[in-house]
Amino acid sequence: MPTSPAEPLRAPYDLAVVGAGPAGLAAAVTAADAGLTVALVDAEPRPGGQYYRHPAPGLGARRPEALHHGWAAFTALETRLRQHRHAGRIRHLPGRQVWTIQQCGHTGRWTLLTTATVPPHDQADSGDQNTDEAPRESVPAHRLLLATGTYERQLPFPGWTLPGVVGAGGAQAMMKSGLVLPGRRVIVAGSGPLLLAAAASLSAAGARVPYVVEASGYLPYARRPGPLLRNPGKLTEGARHAAALARRGVRLRTRTAVVQAHGTDRVTGVTVARVDGDWRPRPGTEQHLSCDALAVGHGLIPQLELAVELGCATRTTPDGTPALVVDSFLRTSVEGVWAAGETNGVGGAQLALCEGELAARAVAAAVHGEPAPARTAAALRTRATRLRVFADLMAQVHRPGSAWPQWLRGDTEICRCEEVDAASVREAVDAFGAGDTRTVKLLTRAGMGWCQGRMCGPAVSCLASADGGAPVSVDRRPLSRPVPLAQLARHRPQEHL
Repeated sequence: MPTSPAEPLRAPYDLAVVGAGPAGLAAAVTAADAGLTVALVDAEPRPGGQYYRHPAPGLGARRPEALHHGWAAFTALETRLRQHRHAGRIRHLPGRQVWTIQQCGHTGRWTLLTTATVPPHDQADSGDQNTDEAPRESVPAHRLLLATGTYERQLPFPGWTLPGVVGAGGAQAMMKSGLVLPGRRVIVAGSGPLLLAAAASLSAAGARVPYVVEASGYLPYARRPGPLLRNPGKLTEGARHAAALARRGVRLRTRTAVVQAHGTDRVTGVTVARVDGDWRPRPGTEQHLSCDALAVGHGLIPQLELAVELGCATRTTPDGTPALVVDSFLRTSVEGVWAAGETNGVGGAQLALCEGELAARAVAAAVHGEPAPARTAAALRTRATRLRVFADLMAQVHRPGSAWPQWLRGDTEICRCEEVDAASVREAVDAFGAGDTRTVKLLTRAGMGWCQGRMCGPAVSCLASADGGAPVSVDRRPLSRPVPLAQLARHRPQEHL
């Protein structure tokens, strides 16, 4: 007989973890292991994040592990999470989006303000019996750990808004959560290691994947063998993907990019072209490939809105994306705030799990008045450093070339939400002197839609720069995402101070 859950934890918590992906999940259970009271807040109805996204219970999936690598690691963490919930050490708040974080000046305590992303009955379907039926709107805690994950970077090209054109990560999400394929004949394109994983998953699930079209190449890995030799598991993982693709007849085309998608009601094919080191299309190399779906992505971008709102310092990674500045124990530049996983730079699930545990141990040391968990965390720090070096190499190898805007026509949409095309953005830059994304936004409305620039921001940054290779920027905003006015009307700041 299942045990009854303990009484709800009393706030404020020792630690609030934002995000229940690999890093946040590892951090929450490790902190609870150390005796801390933890609030785990996540926008998804079930733990696991994007990497461990799994089918809704109503779909009756019998073997969700077939769509994942490292599923055993997730199930172990989920079991520990369940045990800590029932023991009264973790309060899991799924389906809650944190839209701002406030700090009380005289106590230093943090308050997370949240809004629901899914109805309460959908949260109950997750099997989490220790959740609020009407999830609270504020979560007070003495310390914060940010593990907010990433979103895909999209670089526009003519036809990229056609139905059937999806993100490479989005295609994986469709399979993992909905058990559906984006199409029967799917071309995977863009740049980055996610392409090989997406192609392997799609082909294993029954899609015909004739080509993986990679705009970068893999030779630079061989020119810097150190990070590879220090991470043999990465070599094994790459070889496993390559072998799976070869068995299914998937052809890899490097230094090649999709420069146009064709179709009317749906994508029916793409034009690919060879590109140089700056991703400039080589004239005369164009070729038409037929497909009924295109899964395309050019890497991942850390979600830093909450961290930037708090004033955490950022750095630019080798692929031009922003990441948080953290010390060897994953403390950010803001006192009382730690970060783990992709917020510190995209590095994959193994690095996220490692950093989540390391950050939680550092938090526990701070709570217990210890200077630092030097001995117990030495192995974790070594492994995290090794994996982070490899992540930086990946970012450098697959950094978008500065000449990719040559793919664009004047009528190519850049901002899908506000229907702003490339000609309008270029006019703002060339005719009106806009030199940054904020000025382009004021002149064209690019980035003012529902996604708040998450889709078009990288492209606008490049078009607004002189050489087309500007790093992705993150605007500091009082709200991390759109919030209903009713939510703001109910919020009374004095109640949380």
